[in-house]
Amino acid sequence: MKKSVYDLTKEDWNTLFPVTLFDHNPAWKTIYKKEEKRIVDSISKDIILQIEHFGSTSIPAIKAKPYIDIIIALSEEDLFSQHLIEKFEALGYFYFKVPEREDIAAYMSFGKGYNLEGEKEQIFHIHACTKDNYMWQQVDFRDYLNKNLERAKAYEALKIASASKFKNDRGSYVLSKTDFINETLAIIYNEKPIMK
Repeated sequence: MKKSVYDLTKEDWNTLFPVTLFDHNPAWKTIYKKEEKRIVDSISKDIILQIEHFGSTSIPAIKAKPYIDIIIALSEEDLFSQHLIEKFEALGYFYFKVPEREDIAAYMSFGKGYNLEGEKEQIFHIHACTKDNYMWQQVDFRDYLNKNLERAKAYEALKIASASKFKNDRGSYVLSKTDFINETLAIIYNEKPIMK
């Protein structure tokens, strides 16, 4: 058995944590709020400029992987700081730096709940970046789907098809949603070009 998440290969991630969708659980909002409080109580409000629940668990009309996605706005000064990494590690999170790709700036990523013994735990993903990072557009995506049921259901249909096709390929599952997300963001921003 692997000792930590840092020992996992891509194949390990895909086998241990397959893509499985569930009906929306109203408790996800409460789970997020409790974790938000833990984070804000442990880390200075001067560091956390904004914190939001996003991703499919924040959209009640659709199925989702039962992972709580959180985005946190940081200043340039606090981005990638060892002090912040240690604060999140004390809360049980592991850290990965998401590298720069195309027009998306690098940012901090934290995870918790990936039990390597096979027991189910609540999984959390934190994306910590400056407010001008592309990732913040996901909050606009969330808000749009929460106001537009037809678009939300189209997204759910895509997710269901992709989860069936890519159950053990997390990367392909994520990539399969990119065009839909970008098309939706283009609608939100009045057809203006957006970063990919």
